[in-house]
Amino acid sequence: MSSSSSNPANFSSIPVLDFSLIASPSTKPEFIAQLRHALINVGFLYLSNSPIPQTDIDKVIHYIPLLFGLPQESKDVIAMRNSPHFLGYSRFGAELTKGAVDQREQFDFATQHETRWKGKEDPEHYRLWGPCQWPDEKLIPGFKVAFQSYLSQVEALSLHFSSLIAEAFGLGPEGLSQFYDEPKLMQHRAKIVKYPVVNGGSDQGVGPHYDAGFLTFLLQASDHRGLQVQNLAGEWIDAPPIPGTFVVNIGKALEFVTGGLARATSHRVLSPKGATPRYSVPFFQNIGLDIRLTEHVLQFPPEILELRDQRGSVKATDSVNFTEFDKEPSGKVNLIGRVKSHPDVAEVHYPELFKQIFPTGSHGLGSAY
Repeated sequence: MSSSSSNPANFSSIPVLDFSLIASPSTKPEFIAQLRHALINVGFLYLSNSPIPQTDIDKVIHYIPLLFGLPQESKDVIAMRNSPHFLGYSRFGAELTKGAVDQREQFDFATQHETRWKGKEDPEHYRLWGPCQWPDEKLIPGFKVAFQSYLSQVEALSLHFSSLIAEAFGLGPEGLSQFYDEPKLMQHRAKIVKYPVVNGGSDQGVGPHYDAGFLTFLLQASDHRGLQVQNLAGEWIDAPPIPGTFVVNIGKALEFVTGGLARATSHRVLSPKGATPRYSVPFFQNIGLDIRLTEHVLQFPPEILELRDQRGSVKATDSVNFTEFDKEPSGKVNLIGRVKSHPDVAEVHYPELFKQIFPTGSHGLGSAY
């Protein structure tokens, strides 16, 4: 028997929550209770029956192999190096986690946004958000419209979900709204990721890490296993694809502002076995660029805090923690993370910050952890 059985809070599987339960006053409390448990004890959950039509999700899944199948020169035209917003294409093996190469190829996109940064009088982290680079419409017709529609729908779902988290923690539905700016000042990011089949050598698709923001909504867009989540005992738990679901997980920013009530959980991706690549589409919900998390102290009911105290503490983790949340505004924390992950982009667009973080140079590879 797994050692995780000795602690009822030490999960051995990821719970599945049915979003349709919130539609009725008679079943919504059941959903809220399940959500509270997942937030405090797991940090991960599957969400089924989301309001996003499966036909819109299927459109995105249809386009993914076509996107990665574009000619290399067409992908390189929208290389992330061109973008001060760290949006665009990254070649295979361009990042490290914990000193090992992440074996993935990816495109970074985001919800529509007009850059607030107007010049040196504005904070540099305002440049972090801005317009996407899109592939040539003639080469992949309809992709941009389909993916923009998908992103706007996941954004709406993520904000609704945030209000449900606030309810689950006894704060009322507006309890977390202070962390978001008005919609025109917000941007949320997404990746479309290809994990190619790796025969022999390292199986690190992406190494152990935490997500930085509030919430991540992951579409596992192929039927490959690979995502694993680390429980309190340090054991790796599989999170296999379940058709018709999103995987939702808690980021370090939400853990920080809730004083550890919501649990950010270490996770990794193993490279696929077999003959076909693994595809995934993570959506990262951001908070306002100027939010300083230490200036927002949330007050929770005692019975909610008691649930956290019953959980116990993490005995082992393979992930490295984030450290800047108590010092810098959210946008600066995220900018630092981007610079560490993509120093080639930073060297072009943020040369002063690049020199601070890489005083002897980056040697061609970035590592956020």
